[in-house]
Amino acid sequence: MKLGDRSIVLIGMMGTGKSLVGKVLEEKTGFPRFDTDEMISLRLRMPIDEIFAKRGEEYFRNQETETLRSLPRKEPAIIVTGGGIVLRAENIDLLKQMGTVVWLDADGATLRARIRRLRDRPLLRTANPRASLSELQQTREPLYRKASDLRVDVSQKNPEEIAELIMKNIRNFPIGE
Repeated sequence: MKLGDRSIVLIGMMGTGKSLVGKVLEEKTGFPRFDTDEMISLRLRMPIDEIFAKRGEEYFRNQETETLRSLPRKEPAIIVTGGGIVLRAENIDLLKQMGTVVWLDADGATLRARIRRLRDRPLLRTANPRASLSELQQTREPLYRKASDLRVDVSQKNPEEIAELIMKNIRNFPIGE
């Protein structure tokens, strides 16, 4: 399946399925996959929630930027990012240089249902996780909008459907305009 020579970069809130969709895209395109959270966790030999707990969010954000800088750019790839990657303007610039940036977006109910099953979300370990999630969405949405070339609503869709939708949209995406 020919999608051109640009990487596909996935951004979006936690719970939108970026990691799963990235794996499906890797299978369908044959492009190598780079998951920034996985890379950071492997390099530091600890899970993301432990990095946040022991070293703090600022340290983690520095690791994200360094990881983005280190990614190969000569060949197309699937690049999966953490939800907060857009919090730094430098990261947005790097993402846009890498390829077509696809924002996986979901309604609040979908996010809450998916995240409820996940216990390793350090930014939601608060007295009111629902309010924290809503606040994160409000802060990040304008940044996702700014960073993205395409927006895909992933509500009520499985990773296979989302990957197909992304590939269809990218095939029709006007490169360089």
